[in-house]
Amino acid sequence: MEDFNSWKDLLNPEFYIKLGGFWLILFIIFAETGLFVGFFLPGDSLLFVSGIYAVRIVSETFGSTGSDLLDTTILASSVALAAIIGNEVGYYFGRKAGSALYKKQDTWLFKKKYLYQAHNFFEKNGALAIIMARFLPVVRTFTPIVAGIVKMDKKAFLRDNIIGAILWSFLLIFAGHYLDKLFQEEFGIDLKTKLELIIIVIVLITTVPVILKFLFGKKEDFSKYENYKFDEDEE
Repeated sequence: MEDFNSWKDLLNPEFYIKLGGFWLILFIIFAETGLFVGFFLPGDSLLFVSGIYAVRIVSETFGSTGSDLLDTTILASSVALAAIIGNEVGYYFGRKAGSALYKKQDTWLFKKKYLYQAHNFFEKNGALAIIMARFLPVVRTFTPIVAGIVKMDKKAFLRDNIIGAILWSFLLIFAGHYLDKLFQEEFGIDLKTKLELIIIVIVLITTVPVILKFLFGKKEDFSKYENYKFDEDEE
């Protein structure tokens, strides 16, 4: 078992891969939306690095299929399924919890401002928000909850949820796997030795737009959500 050395390990996707392999990866992806605590976990970088280790991960769990493509597909498909289930749990939680979440006090795991931001993102982008949110840290954790709160059509949510999960998991996992092979064959560079740099680049790509919007974007008034009321579920 991989030793826990410092809190920095919690931001290192390789730590989770070596600690729990296939099943821990799926749990983390599910927890990101299903348990609403994954916004601080390395979601995007975890998938990319998992792609680099895809053959090893699948081989250690089920035994090697003898095909890089099939091993990577098994991992990406499993991650997509975990992501879909997580979003569905978040959606139904939102439907049941409703406006009570807007009155909940902030805790270490729950920040109301993230819920407001996800709500605003959803209102601006409509159904496409479910697909787009997959590629945005923090936003993807709370968007399915908001979709449930505003009573988005269940079938439409499931459709967009499936599309977003498949695009997210397959793009990042296959990118990690085949870019690693490309760099080794063409440049003699093993991406496993450059993981810290890769993680920094992925974090910058996914978070810089959010940071820039926070620093230079128009300040949003979230007070309108404080007493937000929603219709009760129809029985």
